[in-house]
Amino acid sequence: MTAPVGAASGPPSVTDGGTSLFAWLREMRDAHPVWRDSYGMYHVFRYDDVRAVLADHERFSSDRTRLMGRQPFGQGGITMIDPPEHRHQRRLITAAFTPSSVAALEPRIAAIADELLDALPGPDFDLVESLAYPLPVTVVAELLGVPPSDRDLFRAWSDRLMSLQVPDFADPSLAGRVAAAMAEMNDYLREHCADRRTRPTDDLLTRLVHAEIDGERLDAEQVVNTASLLLLAGHVTTTVLIGNTVLCLADTPEAAHRIRADMSLIPQALEESMRLRSPFMQAGRVTTQDVRVAGETIPANRFVMAWLLSANHDERHFADPERFDLDRQLTGQLAFGHGVHFCLGAQLGRLEGRIALERLLSRFTELRPEKRSFYESQIFGVREMHVRGSS
Repeated sequence: MTAPVGAASGPPSVTDGGTSLFAWLREMRDAHPVWRDSYGMYHVFRYDDVRAVLADHERFSSDRTRLMGRQPFGQGGITMIDPPEHRHQRRLITAAFTPSSVAALEPRIAAIADELLDALPGPDFDLVESLAYPLPVTVVAELLGVPPSDRDLFRAWSDRLMSLQVPDFADPSLAGRVAAAMAEMNDYLREHCADRRTRPTDDLLTRLVHAEIDGERLDAEQVVNTASLLLLAGHVTTTVLIGNTVLCLADTPEAAHRIRADMSLIPQALEESMRLRSPFMQAGRVTTQDVRVAGETIPANRFVMAWLLSANHDERHFADPERFDLDRQLTGQLAFGHGVHFCLGAQLGRLEGRIALERLLSRFTELRPEKRSFYESQIFGVREMHVRGSS
């Protein structure tokens, strides 16, 4: 498990668009499939191992309190708990994300996309600012029942959290830093939740506030923490997915030409984009006992980082993985996770991405990225992307 040259300080920055990171991950998969970094965290890189970690919630727990004393996202956050509590909470939220519920949102999503594109200042625009961010954040705000007009606030809170530099995810001080970054958003949601207790409406916040699990309601903080995660996760992945897919098509003009001729290829393009440029690079777990992975023993009570991006680039599972291939027969890309924590909003994200791409490619015969910048933390994707469109 000796560290590769230059890896002791962790993976390289993604500010070059991922070229250096892809090379680093390739080396890790080949020579160091399980690697302990200088903070004592264990990193897992190969597809089969990542999938196994995500599927085994008994030995790889999502509950970080055993290391940190308290959860980084507060009590009751659905991504940080295990069954059976996780199963109960997920059931409360599932009704808003059933296939029929999501399909029913298509006309509204299409209307929002058209409104945003109608408001473009011209053929030169920031794709993220003009469409990729406001589309999904408006949808999730309407689902929750908070004003979509507050989306500038949501963006500021999201950027504050996503810009946190976290070299050591087992650091006990992390919970306090995350709490500080989320304080304003949680206060905002707390006010809306308090309002729903006395004035219920037809939205997801009301259902969370008044729902019962085995005769007990979620307490106020559980509702707030669940709502905050839904607000963040409900737009970040789709925002990055839309930007990354446009970038992939700009880098692969032949694929873009084929899709314009046949829009039914858009879902395949989105899947391949998620595989090639997975929006969330990693998923963290904590070992509950000593466990063997790829021939190495990871002790109990250690933080394990399962690399979704690396798994989606594993040559053992995907041929020529660094190529955007519209004809790839995708089986099991892991961008939305796996196991009990598989992304609840995966279908919604795919629907939003499809509609955004359909509308964009129908309006512009070409989209040329002129300037771009990338996230520098746990998100892999464009933070801003100025494009020039040709009609």
